[in-house]
Amino acid sequence: MQRCLQLAELGAGAVSPNPMVGAVVVHDGKIIGEGYHRQYGHAHAEVNAIALVTEKFTNATELLKQATIYVSLEPCAHYGKTPPCADLIIKHQIPLVVVGTRDPFAQVDGKGIEKLKAAGIEVITGVLEQECQWLNRRFFTKVQKHRPYIILKWAQTNNGFFAPNGGIQFWITGPEARILVHKWRSEEDAILVGKNTVAIDNPQLNVRLWEGRSPKRVVIDRRLELSKDLNIFDQSVETLIFNEVEFNVDGKNKYIALEDFDRYVPQYILYQLYLQDIQSVIIEGGAHTLQTFIEAGLWDEARVFTGKTVLANGIKSPEITGIIADDLFVGDDRLQILHNKPII
Repeated sequence: MQRCLQLAELGAGAVSPNPMVGAVVVHDGKIIGEGYHRQYGHAHAEVNAIALVTEKFTNATELLKQATIYVSLEPCAHYGKTPPCADLIIKHQIPLVVVGTRDPFAQVDGKGIEKLKAAGIEVITGVLEQECQWLNRRFFTKVQKHRPYIILKWAQTNNGFFAPNGGIQFWITGPEARILVHKWRSEEDAILVGKNTVAIDNPQLNVRLWEGRSPKRVVIDRRLELSKDLNIFDQSVETLIFNEVEFNVDGKNKYIALEDFDRYVPQYILYQLYLQDIQSVIIEGGAHTLQTFIEAGLWDEARVFTGKTVLANGIKSPEITGIIADDLFVGDDRLQILHNKPII
């Protein structure tokens, strides 16, 4: 099962809104096939693992009838983008299936396990269950809470300032931290910032310092005051602009008007992202936007860099309380990762 988790993680950034899944086929104590869900809409982990067995062995039919398949998430039992994996396992008469955790998605949620058992297959569940759920915490959050998984990220000076006054661009962290942030971006579906961050920094909000796809961009611009010449409107990636003025589509730029911009703005935005199958969002600023989500209790992880820089005055960093999950250095910068109560 540990190998299933290692394989599953290889699909990070490529399978959303599906979960990451790994599968391993074992015969007589040896792995004879393995696979993972590589890309949304393509073959699932079980399909790839079984296919590898059939490619490698001329007696694959007999081997599979004596094998065990380990899978980090319950095999699907419904027709989606691909046929049900439970049917494939039944077809090959694999006698034992070991499942990391049940799939909370309503169209699966125990149905895959039931289908396997009804076909006379032995099923063992709950192996490394917490680890399997943690790996797919984004998927579980979207399915169970009807919102994306929320990661807050910011950098602060050594004396607790977010940025200088006066709308001046100011780097707090070093190159190592910036590379890591681009890696993080490649792993999430969307990146969200407020209007002032865009106006001051003119960010591209993409992945340049790491291999991977750039996330969708989400901007809060209540009165549509941002210049159309800014980088975020360059049509390079789908960009959602939340405002109170208009609904409109301009190429990859989508303007979404909220009915009430005075109350429940984080809730409205997150529900709209959920409706668009966005499974995770990393919120990178500014300080007011971050604090708004913190005060609403709408966050799952916070990743906070503290640099060695000191400012005499400026915009104070967001205030947050959570469970410290990690505390380490990235280059010269301290990184604390906090969780908002136990996630899984």
